[in-house]
Amino acid sequence: MTAFVTSITILCVLGISLGQILFKKAAGAITDATQWQHWVFNGWLMAALVLYGITTLVWIWVLRHAPLHLAYPFMALAFLIVPCLGWLFLGETLRWPTLAGGLLILLGIALAARSG
Repeated sequence: MTAFVTSITILCVLGISLGQILFKKAAGAITDATQWQHWVFNGWLMAALVLYGITTLVWIWVLRHAPLHLAYPFMALAFLIVPCLGWLFLGETLRWPTLAGGLLILLGIALAARSG
C-alpha cells in the first residue's frame, strides 16, 4: 500500500472509532427508547450515522486501491482507539489489559503489513 492509501485507511479507522463514541453519546441521550422521536431527533445518532456513511464510502475507495489482506488489519486498530477515546472524552476507565491487547494488535498489523 502506498503512504497515501495507508493514510486514508487510518482515517477510515479513526472515523469508525469516532462513530462509536457518537453512538455511545446517542445511547445516553435516548431517554425513552420506545418513542421513535427519541431516535430520529437524536443529534448524536444522526452525526454517527452520517460519519459511518461517509467512512463506508471512503473505505470502498480504499478497497479499490489496496488488497483486503493489507487494508483490513488496520480496522483492528479500532479495538485500541475506541477505548482510548472513551477514556479521553467519556471518562471511561482504561485498563492495562486493553492497552496490552492493543499492543498485540499493533504488532499483528505490523506483521500483516510486512507480509504484503
